[in-house]
Amino acid sequence: MTGTSAEPTIAKAELVEEREIVTRLQIFLDQQNFGPGKIDGRWGEFTGKAVSKYAQCYGLQIGADIYNQLPLDSVYPVYTTYQFTADDLKWVGPTSNKPSEQAKLKSLLYADLLEFVSERYHSDPEFLQKINQGMDLEKLKAGDTIRVPNVAPFKIEEVKALGSLVEIPEFKSRSVLVNRKDHMATLYENTSDTKKVIAAFPITPGSDKLPSPPGKWSVIGIASMPTFRWDEGVLLHGKRTNQFFMLPSGPRNPVGVVWIGLSKPGIGMHGTNHPNSIGRAASHGCMRLANWDAVRLAHLVTNKNVVTIE
Repeated sequence: MTGTSAEPTIAKAELVEEREIVTRLQIFLDQQNFGPGKIDGRWGEFTGKAVSKYAQCYGLQIGADIYNQLPLDSVYPVYTTYQFTADDLKWVGPTSNKPSEQAKLKSLLYADLLEFVSERYHSDPEFLQKINQGMDLEKLKAGDTIRVPNVAPFKIEEVKALGSLVEIPEFKSRSVLVNRKDHMATLYENTSDTKKVIAAFPITPGSDKLPSPPGKWSVIGIASMPTFRWDEGVLLHGKRTNQFFMLPSGPRNPVGVVWIGLSKPGIGMHGTNHPNSIGRAASHGCMRLANWDAVRLAHLVTNKNVVTIE
């Protein structure tokens, strides 16, 4: 069952709690492909950056009245509900932090239904607990119904394993700017005389030891539900060795559910098995996004798009 409105018959009223106001803003930005990071009902770094990117796209002036310039009423109700099904349990399974053990599994799945629903609704698990007072979200089961933010759900069951996504000629003029300092990837639509921001998402770039390589690269392939060759030599020193593990696909694969390969060997933009780490931890040279953002970005770009890392 997909999310269904829990409050459609209630007359609209002005929101009075700051959490609900910020949640509405985060949902709005998320719907417009300006990722605010995980939805948590709190103003933070990426919410502010998403507002700035949205304003840049639509020619708005950032100021004290910025809220009044955004059509936030389009987000109603702020919350909806989700009822778990037996099929959802197919995405929950045994997990391990050890690559040697992960390699033995058929798929790298969610540890529990809380992980599943948190990613489905782009949310911080603690936030879901706050809006579901009295429920033990660590013990969710099929048939349970919980309150969730009214955001377009990330449906893991619709992400199919494909070695390459279809090229889209209409996207050939697009480009991506990765700003390592700001931890943002911004997508542009380019014409002969304009360069317009059309989307932006939070990222985790490389580390000081293995930085995301600055320069101009290009997209050479996009795969969904990829496997991952875990090689400690590559991850720690950038050198391929014979000591490695092949990790199966799944939402908790280290590169998540999408790999956008670049012309720089071994470097790409991809999903993650730890969405809470986006923008707050280093990667091994690549650029990580939350799975829900990685999927959206993968469907907004195509082969040969220029990706500038600065």
